[in-house]
Amino acid sequence: MNLMDADDRSVAAAEYVLGTLDAPTRAAFERLLQDDPGLRAEVYRWQDRLLPLALRGNAEAPREGLWPGIAARIGPAPVHTPVEAANDALWQSRRRWRATALLSMAASVLLAAVLVLRPAQTQVRYITLLQAPETQRTGWVVEATTGERIRLVPIEAGAAVPAGKSLQFWTKPQGADRPTSLGLVDPGARLELPVERSPGLGEQQLFELTLEPQGGSPTGLPTGPILFVGRSVRL
Repeated sequence: MNLMDADDRSVAAAEYVLGTLDAPTRAAFERLLQDDPGLRAEVYRWQDRLLPLALRGNAEAPREGLWPGIAARIGPAPVHTPVEAANDALWQSRRRWRATALLSMAASVLLAAVLVLRPAQTQVRYITLLQAPETQRTGWVVEATTGERIRLVPIEAGAAVPAGKSLQFWTKPQGADRPTSLGLVDPGARLELPVERSPGLGEQQLFELTLEPQGGSPTGLPTGPILFVGRSVRL
């Protein structure tokens, strides 16, 4: 996995979103994500493209005997001659073909993941892309897991907040009568907080960042302009 190459970065990010990386590669990729905002941005771009496909079907339990049947049809890996192995290596090295092919295979892979492969879950994860209302530019991502934490993650360097102003993080679950403040945010910095700080957690939950007077809204409700806003999607 050569993440210095732009095509390889895009392919690795797409495979990470699709869940096709093996366990060691996925763990290494996630370690790199912690300190590489550009790589996180690439992951979020692929999530933008692929996550809507996962919402087109309802989860179903796999029927009994599915996996043994798949294993039997696949069979053992074929043994290649040296010429065939060389051709395979040449084919696999075509990075641009791999990047383009990922888009065409995404629908079938994600549909399989939703309809067949999704295990029973005791925890539910949600993701929210916070976008600027005027430009639709994604600047932040909210990751939330029931029973765990809410994470607000920047995907690019934050613009400076004007003097005398603060950036404030808000949420409003479906059916709530008013937004709830989740705290002040430093531009370009991650924020983590217990999920219990939110009055609820679910699909289509509103999250937003507003520009408020220094120290936060004096009314307990948003008063300033909305800089970034979005609604949650269940993973």
